[in-house]
Amino acid sequence: MNAGSRPTVSVIIPVTERFDDVRELYFRYRDALRESGPDFEITYVLDGRYPDVLDALKGLLREGERLRVVTLSRPFGEATAIMVGFNHSSGDLILTLPAYEQIEPSGIPRLIEGLREQDLVAARRWPRIDSRFNRLQAAGFHFFLNRITGLHFHDMGCGARAFKRRVLEEITLYGDQHRFFPVLAFHQGFRVGEIDVPQSPRDAHQRLYGFGVYLRRLLDMLSVFFLTKFTKKPLRFFGLLGSGVFALGSGLIAYLVVQRLVGGVPLSDRPLLLLASLLLVLGIQIFAIGLVGEIIIFSHAKDIKDYTIDEIIG
Repeated sequence: MNAGSRPTVSVIIPVTERFDDVRELYFRYRDALRESGPDFEITYVLDGRYPDVLDALKGLLREGERLRVVTLSRPFGEATAIMVGFNHSSGDLILTLPAYEQIEPSGIPRLIEGLREQDLVAARRWPRIDSRFNRLQAAGFHFFLNRITGLHFHDMGCGARAFKRRVLEEITLYGDQHRFFPVLAFHQGFRVGEIDVPQSPRDAHQRLYGFGVYLRRLLDMLSVFFLTKFTKKPLRFFGLLGSGVFALGSGLIAYLVVQRLVGGVPLSDRPLLLLASLLLVLGIQIFAIGLVGEIIIFSHAKDIKDYTIDEIIG
């Protein structure tokens, strides 16, 4: 990139708790970006304090490499690191790359080329060369994700993605939403696709996570399901759930009343009566939450933009 010129491609590399040799991976990324053609800039965002990584990056700067380093005061998560990198970039095309060996850098030009037809392209590591256990985990994750979103993705765990600047101008990432960035972009109306890129041989080791990680992934999927389906119509979700709980409570009340009238069974010592009453009240409360949500959405509807204009002609 020429000094003072605006780059075409801005590369964001978030550094979290997992990273590989910084120098080696930097030069591999840099060489692949040079082969892709457009001018580029590289921004490293350190999500917390990583002295070894920072020293390596400072060494690259002393050697004359053109890159930017942003260090966060403490870990805020990869999604926040990506947003920080975006705010410190200027290219019309954004490329996020992992700070560890996940894809072969030779696939980077394919991602950039894919933006000719798409607004966002996600890398799919293919063919997969890692263990069967890893592939089974990924298959199970995407089975549930695709069922609840109605989409068809294969590799949301890959951190290599290319997208146009306006995509992240419309979507704010937080928490662990970076994993579901393509889903959120598609929901916003952008053209989203996947491109096969070679998987790095160093990404082939078996990965086994703790129970808490799998639970968080499940909760993240439920969060994305709600965000993409019900943020503009909360009454459909809470109304359906509340109606179901209310109906269950009503059914139990009817059962107890029939027992009392027909069988003469007293109600004073029936715990089931307390449960039925609780379900009735809970159902009404859940329904009321949805109703309040609808009122809030209606009041702010003019400020909510849930579409993306593709082109204006004439």
